[in-house]
Amino acid sequence: MSLLKTSLERPTIYIDPKKCMGCRSCEIACAVEHSMSKTLFGAIFEKPTPKPRLKVVVADFFNVPLRCQHCEDAPCMKVCPTGAIKKSEEGFVILNTNKCIGCLMCVMACPFGHPKYEPEYKVVLKCDSCIERVREGREPACVEACPTKALKFGTLEEILDEIRKERAEELISGLKVPGIVYMKPVVEEKKKEERISPMDVYAAYLEVKWY
Repeated sequence: MSLLKTSLERPTIYIDPKKCMGCRSCEIACAVEHSMSKTLFGAIFEKPTPKPRLKVVVADFFNVPLRCQHCEDAPCMKVCPTGAIKKSEEGFVILNTNKCIGCLMCVMACPFGHPKYEPEYKVVLKCDSCIERVREGREPACVEACPTKALKFGTLEEILDEIRKERAEELISGLKVPGIVYMKPVVEEKKKEERISPMDVYAAYLEVKWY
């Protein structure tokens, strides 16, 4: 099986910043999912405090839920000295907190700045794509909680098919009109007639010799 086909068939989360309104429901759902009680009310009183594995960041007027990219060739997995980071059968990059020594090597190696050291836990925490939920046939908690469907879960092929369908619906509904290019008209500016000010006339007369 080729690497390309493996990537297309691997479950992933698609993020559409245009649909994200920054409500942070995904962050709350993630924290609750990784709590002991698995309930919002119970998670509030837990110690250490349950932490989300993703973060909504504002960039160029867009809200972007940043999470682990679960890289094909994960740098964090390469630098971990204890082998705490492994790749699952689904292709998710999973961190075993029982093996983590908090050395922060993965934090420094990640090009997306995702793994985060949590002093309360004394280990690094990262997104695991809610692997247990996925194995039960459910969506990750963040995807399920998103009210605007800014997060989508599935294989890359499934997500691309869904995006194509959405774009097709936009086309037939008239929301977007592709293929039309509006050219900004180029108007040649007419030069304004130069006017001579009284001071210019006075200065010219000063240079005149009357003898």
